[in-house]
Amino acid sequence: MKANKFLTLFFGMIAALAIVSCVQDDDFNIPSSFGDEENEKLEALIASSTVISIAEAKAMYEEGEFIDPVDTEIYIKGYVSSSDRTGNFFKEFFIQDSPTNPTTAIKVVLNLVDTYNKYNVGREVYVNLNGLYIGEERVGNGVITIGGGTETDQYGTTVTQLSSNQTQNKVLRSTVTEEMVPLEVSFSQISGAHVGLLVKVNGVEFEDSLEGERYFDSEQDFDTRRTLQACDGFDYSNFQLETSAFASFKYELLPTANGAITAVVNKTFDGASLVLALNDLDGVNFTDTRCSLLNIEDFSVVLEEDFESMPTGTTVSGNGWTAYAEEGNYNWRVLNSSDNQNNTNIASMGAYNSGTPVNIAWLISPAIDLDAQDLEFVSFESSNSFSDDSELELLISTDWDGNQANIATATWSALPGTIVGDSTHYQDWVGSGLISLSEYSGNVYIAFKYVGGDNSGSNAPSTGTIDGTFEIDNFRVLVEN
Repeated sequence: MKANKFLTLFFGMIAALAIVSCVQDDDFNIPSSFGDEENEKLEALIASSTVISIAEAKAMYEEGEFIDPVDTEIYIKGYVSSSDRTGNFFKEFFIQDSPTNPTTAIKVVLNLVDTYNKYNVGREVYVNLNGLYIGEERVGNGVITIGGGTETDQYGTTVTQLSSNQTQNKVLRSTVTEEMVPLEVSFSQISGAHVGLLVKVNGVEFEDSLEGERYFDSEQDFDTRRTLQACDGFDYSNFQLETSAFASFKYELLPTANGAITAVVNKTFDGASLVLALNDLDGVNFTDTRCSLLNIEDFSVVLEEDFESMPTGTTVSGNGWTAYAEEGNYNWRVLNSSDNQNNTNIASMGAYNSGTPVNIAWLISPAIDLDAQDLEFVSFESSNSFSDDSELELLISTDWDGNQANIATATWSALPGTIVGDSTHYQDWVGSGLISLSEYSGNVYIAFKYVGGDNSGSNAPSTGTIDGTFEIDNFRVLVEN
């Protein structure tokens, strides 16, 4: 009897050691190779179907068409950017189109937990779209999603989770796991186009009032949003970090230092706001001293334009400004607006009713001498009216000679200022933030380039609405005293 008890205890200890050696701290080994069955499915998919980009797949829904679940023999390839290892994501993951310098991502919803064991961050994943649907997981949230079916209620049609069989047969892994290099952005640069992408924002910190708080507020039921801030000249730029009630790190204290955050761009449940969502706390690297704002008293305004001295209803002119219609007849005009600071003049450009399918119009500042001082910033405010797919670009040139005929041939580089988004209410104005010009020298010009068109006629593009309006006001150049 004693011998039997000893052997039972001995073999029990061996079994326990075997289990412990396989699993440490709930971190399971990620498989690097698969059985013949999964490899054969992937090889068959690649051989029999046509690959399309994630952007092309998303556009199929944006044009109002679901993928035909019967006849479409296409697939997409992407790299997993999100992880449910800590519980901050649930029954979903994003795949982006490249492990470096990604441009777009799409969500996959599935009836599976602990997906990080199979679809780990960086894993190369192929999704067979035949028989699946592309749409929104929740009506109106704007997050384009792959699902296994659809359901319709009074609000519209949404996609539903992939079943276990659909996941096994349609969402196939290769043996490749790439190192994911987060896309470096500023708060002002993050837009809806970044949803699902792994990004990195430098020089950020939690706002001052959050000292002593934790990632999750125990008085809330589902998600907690904490405000991140970054010094942006004389003021802070802000963004929200959202943490789930099921995140394993939810009760960790928020760090008080400054540094870099690496997270996935997501949307709130209702789709109303963009947020950042952590895969884990390894994405929070706050070890630097908190940032300090610039003092406005140390700067002077050397150029200011509020368009008040220009007659309304006419093309923008005077004070060294240039308005140029590169294509189409419509140009930047001075209008009076009751929305911005009580009946003030603004510069406005829109293609509505222009009668031409393409409208390109430039609004260019006077020359700015950057050699006269060491530190310069530019700022402005922008608003829109149903801008839709029309665009407004903020550009700078160091080689334009001031001649309208040479605008299109001069070298123009993008500046990182915030421009109003289409989702902003048409009566609201958005500040650009302080845009540093310190990397430039000599005489420079700042340009607002409008690209749109009247697509209401028979010769107009077949998709999108590009006849929206953009408005500019309170343009300033500030220099250090």
